[in-house]
Amino acid sequence: MSIEPNRINKAKGLFLAAAGISFLLSVALWFTGSKEQGLYVGIWVPSICSAGSLILAGGRDG
Repeated sequence: MSIEPNRINKAKGLFLAAAGISFLLSVALWFTGSKEQGLYVGIWVPSICSAGSLILAGGRDG
């Protein structure tokens, strides 16, 4: 079963958007004085990217 390239690109875009939003929220929290919350949200970025890589790699034939 093959997944359409268009659906994969949309999924990649969603994971990158989620990571980007997390990063921006982290920076906003940091610079508004909530440094601990900013750090906490900041560690979501690699987690989101890793989850996206694992999920998308599972959809490949090969």
